[in-house]
Amino acid sequence: MQPVVHVVVGYLCYAAYTRLDRGEPPAEAPALAAIIGAGLADLIDKPLHAAGVVPVGRTIGHSLLFVVPLVAAVWLLARRRDRERLGVAFAVGYGSHVATDVPWHVLSGDYDELGFLLWPTTHMPEYTGVKPLGTVPGLGLEATTLWFEAVILVAGIALWRADGYPGTTPIRRALGRS
Repeated sequence: MQPVVHVVVGYLCYAAYTRLDRGEPPAEAPALAAIIGAGLADLIDKPLHAAGVVPVGRTIGHSLLFVVPLVAAVWLLARRRDRERLGVAFAVGYGSHVATDVPWHVLSGDYDELGFLLWPTTHMPEYTGVKPLGTVPGLGLEATTLWFEAVILVAGIALWRADGYPGTTPIRRALGRS
């Protein structure tokens, strides 16, 4: 999944959680925590891969051996500071990232590419990229995972806009645009 789509999925998942839990859209700080959590795996792994530190772009930040302790530590710290919603939001965001990297490999039968889940104890081959989903009947076009990701991206941005762009206030303040 493309990094920006992970961020959108993280927001969508947390927005669904808050609507189910409290019947309202996400608040500012938790929305930002979910967005940061959803993007963090790629922010860790992609630069490390580009620098040649790790063999592929899904290693440390995508491994459950790192993710579970990190999410637990963030949640415990947030809870200790009486900010449990931030810990939950971060967990939902980060968890959505790892969870949404799994289906494409399962659907395409590229099970060996799931090695990132327990890296470094399991081998992680080079990622083979965009996966085919099938052919569009009557058009002969091959639908790929990018098509589905584009739909998710547009829907997520539409919901985020309808919710008033939660999570952007701290950034707008920092840029002097409150």
